[in-house]
Amino acid sequence: MANDRAPSQRPLDRQGEALLDAAGTLLATEGPEALTVRRIAATAGCSTMGLYTRFGSKDGVVEHLFVDGFERLQRAMAAAPTTDDALHDLETLGHTYRQWALENATSYGVMFLRTVPDYMASPEAQAIAIATFEVLVAAVRRAQEQGHFPDADPADIAHVLWATSHGHVSLQLVGMSGAGGDPDRLFAISKHAIVVGLDSREARALPL
Repeated sequence: MANDRAPSQRPLDRQGEALLDAAGTLLATEGPEALTVRRIAATAGCSTMGLYTRFGSKDGVVEHLFVDGFERLQRAMAAAPTTDDALHDLETLGHTYRQWALENATSYGVMFLRTVPDYMASPEAQAIAIATFEVLVAAVRRAQEQGHFPDADPADIAHVLWATSHGHVSLQLVGMSGAGGDPDRLFAISKHAIVVGLDSREARALPL
């Protein structure tokens, strides 16, 4: 229920931060089975009532991890450097996304990989997640202003770019990024090929 959730816009006190850190540590080291109210509270050195007061429930803690992850990812993508070459900047956004995901694998798992399978994001949390996608849509629009992807819906282009990045990252996180291939090189090849390919004359015949 919505009142069991604690979106990350609500400032956390020191104990709230400790509870959130404890949940992330348990998830990373022991998996979702360890995420019980009692274990989270004990790991944080807090009472179960302290968790209920701040987050409402275990789902409230997971929701906070979910929202916090998307907000941090959005900030990282928004801070990616821009140049006069909007296509290059789209590739840079892809690399920024991947780097953030690899450095924040536990958060990424909650956000995208259903590592807590019984958690379902609330509509409010989903809206925050979608706002992250808008950073990429805006970058596609900037490319269109420079004459690229002239007939495409920018959200369609952004979706294809995001899906490609997500696929590479997900495979790498589960140890299936290629038979001995260099993940960095494979990702760079993929991003360049997708960006340039979608901007090609032939791509204009696609239903974008």
